[in-house]
Order: sequence, then structure tokens, then C-alpha cells
Amino acid sequence: MGEQAGVTRDLAGFVSEVVGSQAIRVEESFGDGFVRLMVDEAERRQARHDIRCVEDAVVELLRNARDAGASSVYVASWRSGDIRTVVVVDDGEGIPLSMQGRVFDARVTSKLDSMRMDRWGVHGRGMALFSIKENAESARVMASAPGQGSSIGVTFDCSVLPERTEQSAWPSVGRDEDGRPAIVRGPHNIVRACCEFALDERGSVDVFIGSPAEMLATMIARARDASDESALLFVDDPGTLPVVERPLWAADARSLARVGDGLGLPVSERTAHRVLAGAVRPVRPVLARLSHRKSQHPGAPDLLRDRRGLKVAPQDLEEFSRALERDFAFLEDRYYVSLCEPPRITVTGDQVRVVFELDKGDEG
Repeated sequence: MGEQAGVTRDLAGFVSEVVGSQAIRVEESFGDGFVRLMVDEAERRQARHDIRCVEDAVVELLRNARDAGASSVYVASWRSGDIRTVVVVDDGEGIPLSMQGRVFDARVTSKLDSMRMDRWGVHGRGMALFSIKENAESARVMASAPGQGSSIGVTFDCSVLPERTEQSAWPSVGRDEDGRPAIVRGPHNIVRACCEFALDERGSVDVFIGSPAEMLATMIARARDASDESALLFVDDPGTLPVVERPLWAADARSLARVGDGLGLPVSERTAHRVLAGAVRPVRPVLARLSHRKSQHPGAPDLLRDRRGLKVAPQDLEEFSRALERDFAFLEDRYYVSLCEPPRITVTGDQVRVVFELDKGDEG
């Protein structure tokens, strides 16, 4: 069977060289410029349409990890010149070695009897990774095995496949018309794609995003909390461990740098030493970062959990009122107006209203 497939590919290449690529793109010609495309050509054109920016590809990688049963997904993203690299590590089902090249082929899926519909459409056709490969400079499985999760690395030329601006900006979360948590503003960048996915999958999938060093630090911290480090003393090959636990195996900077390279998360030995020394802090899940759970103000509300609307402590209202009164001096100096009383603040549901009552004593 393998020899027959090889002969078929060689024959297709020979035909393409002799009579041109059109002969293997067209199944039937009807005349007057109308043709029936070969299935492969139609799939390739659809794939080009499915991925129109880097953020689209990130969403497909996240959906792929979710459908593989992942509960934690780590997204490392960085750019050098026009090249954007994205590596997605998950703790899902994993991919057998024999399939790690074929998963990027069209119509290849492990979900024969299931598919899923979400805000981005149907998933489970076996076209997501194929679409990514067709639009990327490179796409490959960095590390995986059945039951061990996966690491998939993809590079994009942003002069060919664009990405959004302001990639470092985080969106703001609020509530939609039905009172559910939703992204209300912010650029449609990679961070926002991860946040929207995490909001939709909250309670089932934790998403982390950052640099390769931050993802290594985060995986180490989470693996340390979930496993017995002493068991790793008897592991000679980190390749036998789940991919998300492999960084914890590294006992020194050189080993961590080597493990990082194997996962597609390159760091220098110096950076690896900083990770092991705790100088690179683990990141929180994107939902925790959105909801400001570690705000400097202990009483700050969690918009993702407080479904009763915003509640503000009386002392915070007083402090906010004094701050507004101070800032009102800008208008006082320019327009010769003044306040007759401190600003009145009303908090109702998800709205904060402020009323400035002007002193009318000088009118006339």
C-alpha cells in the first residue's frame, strides 16, 4: 500500500511537470471556462479561506486541544522580524508517532463519530490542522504520545499571513446583553483569541499565555502542585513523561533548556537558570488575569463570578468621589465653574453613574 501511494505521488509529480499543474487541479472541463476542481484543489482553496490571520490559526489550535480532551493549554507566542511563532502545549490525549505527520493532512481526524459546533463554526472535519499547514511557513508536532498530551509548533510569515496590531494589549471583560461574562473591548489579537476561548470553555479548560520561559515556569509550578517530585528521581528519559510535566524533570539549567527545545519552547541556559531560580514567575490562567483576582485592592469584584452586578464598598465610593472632585479642577480653571457639593456616585447593576452639581450662585 505504501509503495502504491508513493508511485501515485511520483506519477502526479511527473504529470504536473510535463503538462502543467492545471491537469491535476481539474477533474472535468465543461467548456466556456467552467471546470470541476479536483477534491485536493478545492480543499486547498477552502483552507486558504479558513485561516485569514494568525489569530484564526491560534483559535484552531485551541479548539484542537479542547477536542483532544485537554484541561490545560499553554500558548507560547513570540515574533522575530516578520516571523511569528506559536507553540501550543496541552495535556490532552496525545498523538501516536505514526500519525504526527499525517494529522496535518486534509480530512484526518480522530473524531469519526463526533463533531462540535461553537462560536467559530463546526469543528471535527479533520481540516483545522490542514488549514494551518497550508497558511503557515512550518507546522509540526514537537512532542506527543498517546496519553501524554501534545506540543504543536507553527511559524507564520506575517508579511504573507497578517496578524492584528497591539499584540501585547489585554482586552476588558464585562457582560453581554444576557448578563454573561464577555469581552467588551480590546484589539482582536492573539491574547483576545485566548481570552474568548477561555471564557467559552470556562470550568473545563484553563488557558495560559506568555513567553516560552513563562510557559516553562508555569508548567513547572503546576506540575509540582499536582505530582510527587520524588517519583521523577527514577526517570531517566523525560520523553516518557506527559509533555506538561517534562520541565519539572529538569534538575539544572542545561537540562531545562534541552527539554524546552524538545517542546518547541527555546530558552537559553541563562534564562533556564532564571526559571529554576524563580526569577521568571508563573502566569495565571487568562480568566484569572481578566478578572483581576490579585488586584492591589482586596475588595475588587470578580466580574466573572459576581453575577449580581457590581458592588462597591462605601469607603471606596468616598475615596472615588474625592478623586473625581480633585480632577474636576481641570474644568474649574478653564471654564470658571465650581461644584456646590461633592460628586454623587450611584452604582446600579453593571453601571456607575456620576453627577456633578454646579454652583449657580455666580450666574447673572
